[in-house]
Amino acid sequence: MNLISLRLLNQQLVAPQMKRPADVVAYMGAIQAQEYRMMRWAVCMRTKRPSALMFREDYDSGRIIRSHMLRCTWQLVAAEDYPWMWQLCASKALTTLQGWMHASRIYISDSERDEIRTHLIAAATEMYSSTKEEIARFLDTRGIRMEDHRLSYHIRLAELSGILCSGNLHPCKPTYSLVERKIPKRSSLSKEEALALLTRKYFQSHQPATLEDYVWWSGLNMGDCRIGIETLGNSITSFTHQGRTFYLMEGCRTRGFHKGSHLLIPPYDEYLIGYKSRDIVLAPEFSHHAHNNSGIFLPIIARDGQICGNWAPFSDKAKITFFLGEETSLDSEWNDFCRFKKQAL
Repeated sequence: MNLISLRLLNQQLVAPQMKRPADVVAYMGAIQAQEYRMMRWAVCMRTKRPSALMFREDYDSGRIIRSHMLRCTWQLVAAEDYPWMWQLCASKALTTLQGWMHASRIYISDSERDEIRTHLIAAATEMYSSTKEEIARFLDTRGIRMEDHRLSYHIRLAELSGILCSGNLHPCKPTYSLVERKIPKRSSLSKEEALALLTRKYFQSHQPATLEDYVWWSGLNMGDCRIGIETLGNSITSFTHQGRTFYLMEGCRTRGFHKGSHLLIPPYDEYLIGYKSRDIVLAPEFSHHAHNNSGIFLPIIARDGQICGNWAPFSDKAKITFFLGEETSLDSEWNDFCRFKKQAL
């Protein structure tokens, strides 16, 4: 069994099956969106014909939502998944956020949080879609001035309270809107239903993967992740490879992989960040080429799924370096990305 080819196929990185970016996001469950400009490529490279214009349509219409979800980090989720995913993840994400606030020596009282939240709602109501800088100017008109870092925490608290989420797409800065405007109709699921759905979405799009991978990706505790797997019953099976237990979903994609392909993968992509153990596609001695110990992920190149080099997405010319295997011209892949990037401006 070729674990790498299975991951490429089921992550939709080769022979993608979907046309619309929103369908990719719904299929994946959640897509890391730490890098605002490159999240578009992370989604669209998994479509049949990458289109930055189509991504904008799905994002601005609210079919794709960007908010702090799993592990209290930036994620893209489908609008229909936002309500139950927020219910499932918000409490633990809030605990994580409070830990970060404590480490940064930032204390926000309940009264301050409630007061600022009122103003954030007013700003989002008046402007519909606004950057943090525009929110700061709005607060200034009301006699409220605060340090940038503190305002970021207030905005994130509002996100985890289900009040704010992404606004319309901006070339390079996050924007914020009211959740009730972006997602007017919201339905909830029971915790067991939500666990089952999140588990299904993860393994269908990341398989083969381990329980430990899923715990890392979801940010949930081990017990809840085990329950999620158990609820899938016979639709999920396991096998052992080099001492680790991997899971496969019923309907796992196995056909469509052809050798000789290269992928220009953005930083923080699910191909790496979606797993706790990354040695299947990235030899440990080369891990520093892909990420550091502080959680900073770099743009990477995959040759037949194996991470072998780095690239510079915002360079005027192709800057391609290889740390594994032979150097190869990637002019075609670079030109494809440049056409997409030009469309995204």
